[in-house]
Amino acid sequence: MLVDHDRRLHGAPPDGTYGAGAYRPRDSALRRFLGGSPTGVFLRLLFLSVLVGAFMAMLGMTPGRLFWHVYDSARALIDVGLASLHDFGGWIVAGAIVVVPLWLIARLVAVSR
Repeated sequence: MLVDHDRRLHGAPPDGTYGAGAYRPRDSALRRFLGGSPTGVFLRLLFLSVLVGAFMAMLGMTPGRLFWHVYDSARALIDVGLASLHDFGGWIVAGAIVVVPLWLIARLVAVSR
């Protein structure tokens, strides 16, 4: 059985201090995922939520209005994009009506030589 005896990875360094560049004990997966202690992250999120909520209230914005504004904006963007594709498709068809017969005539002339 292999055992890792490197004390730097399992707790305090041999002298019991942490200096610049010293190895620190590994954080738990939860602390790494959250980016800090769960309590600290919760308090920061709570504070930011209060600030954003107050700012939205000053603007008269509610979560429902915000959702519908984002929805309407996305819908308008999709409509503009589809209209552009429709126009682009029309350009392809109009160009193909001229280009394909000319290409076919050129191919027939080249083959007959």
